[in-house]
Amino acid sequence: MFETAELGRELTKKAFKARVPSLREALLSTQFKLREAGLPVIILFAGVDGAGKGETVNLLNEWMDPRWISTRSFDDPSVASLERPHYWRFWAGLPPNGQIGLLLSAWYSQPLLKRVYGDISNAAFDQKLDEIQNLEQTLADDGALILKFWMHLGKDAQEERFKSFEADPLLEWRVTERDWKHWRMYDEFIANAERLISRTSVGHAPWHIVEGYDQNYRSIRVAELILEAMQARLEANRVREELRKVSAAAPAVAPADSEDTGDSVTVDVPGPLTVLSRLDMSLDLQNGDYKKALREQQARLNSLHRQAFKRGLTTVLVFEGSDAAGKGGAIRRCVAALDARQVTIVPVAKPTDEEYAHHYLWRFWRHLPRAGRVLIFDRSWYGRVLVERVEGFASEEEWRRAYGEINAFESQLVEHGIVLLKFWLHISADEQLERFNAREVTPHKRWKLTDEDWRNRERWQEYEEAVHDMVERTSTRASPWVLVAANSKRYARVKVITSVCDALENALARTDSETEHD
Repeated sequence: MFETAELGRELTKKAFKARVPSLREALLSTQFKLREAGLPVIILFAGVDGAGKGETVNLLNEWMDPRWISTRSFDDPSVASLERPHYWRFWAGLPPNGQIGLLLSAWYSQPLLKRVYGDISNAAFDQKLDEIQNLEQTLADDGALILKFWMHLGKDAQEERFKSFEADPLLEWRVTERDWKHWRMYDEFIANAERLISRTSVGHAPWHIVEGYDQNYRSIRVAELILEAMQARLEANRVREELRKVSAAAPAVAPADSEDTGDSVTVDVPGPLTVLSRLDMSLDLQNGDYKKALREQQARLNSLHRQAFKRGLTTVLVFEGSDAAGKGGAIRRCVAALDARQVTIVPVAKPTDEEYAHHYLWRFWRHLPRAGRVLIFDRSWYGRVLVERVEGFASEEEWRRAYGEINAFESQLVEHGIVLLKFWLHISADEQLERFNAREVTPHKRWKLTDEDWRNRERWQEYEEAVHDMVERTSTRASPWVLVAANSKRYARVKVITSVCDALENALARTDSETEHD
């Protein structure tokens, strides 16, 4: 695979200088057009030590406008990174729409090192590569242009490069004992790099192997490949936009066997049975029983939370539900039993400009807490398959693929050891109407009722069908949905807190068992 990148290609200084001006002009022009189109570009640099990854990144910042380039180097993960799921730091470093992200030592680095050092098997290595492919597919589906460069040197050329660095007082710092150790392991690195590139070089995220022997050749080659890919993406985007305009302008054609009589008839058809139809909405607790149960479960939650914090066991709670279903009240009863210093509540509303400029999951990744903390989402990433689906803010292709993206996201949280609970609080249409009317006449609650709440109510059946599909496609063994009959606020609050306690108790028992086996 790498023979073609060990030919000793060179470009004279004269030829290099002749090609740079027009190349820089084209890069800058294309970069400006990408900003206008709002297209994100993700460029990964990996490869052999000493092959010019850092120099190439510096040169790209010089040749283009660095204000719209984000350069990230992912060295050994920090303590804060290790306390979060593996991909957290990569999501945090992704460029917003319209910008170019240059990523060094990104998501391929650790799996490759672990395989070379024998810390993981081939099967585990392949599993890591599959996870990476899922990540790249998710980003590409959202419109990102992904390019990956393997900067290469043959073993003899790498040795020569290291020795030249060591002979120069200004560059000797660049060669470490670790570099020489990896040079002695060169064959293991190359064998596993071949496996990595073969499995992960795909149409939406191709690898380019670039010979790094000569700085001039390397620089021009990388820049030209980037320019070509960006121009191709802009052209594809232009064609797609033209087709969309043509499609939107085409007149609607009525079916041949239909006849417009001018009359409008509305037929009331009962909605289909859903998972929500099966809930027993009569469940309730008498006031005395409620107060006793609430005190007991809050005391239990307090004790379990303190144990979880000491062990670094993180909890993420997701609250979704019908408007006026009591999410806020349930959240307040949970928080009352916890150490507020260790709790973060994230109310999710319309995305900010910064959030809108990223993949929809980005704003949820960025909030993931350090070990032992509790994070509560008041509405969540499920907006993609609920409100965005029903209201048409996401295309059918976007919300349908979101089920898989969400499952992959949640599986990473659970695999990291996070206790993840997802609650859907459900009330009947009659109960919702009663609560809406009560809010209208209660001064301190009137602000909660909006025109949007009334409009959403008119699409009750559409939302219920969306919830049914959501549960069917995202309630997994690792992260099941907890469906709560919430016509009774008292029952719902105790049900929620009890469910959190049960999950924490099970997770703590698992950690005890794992400790004993260790």
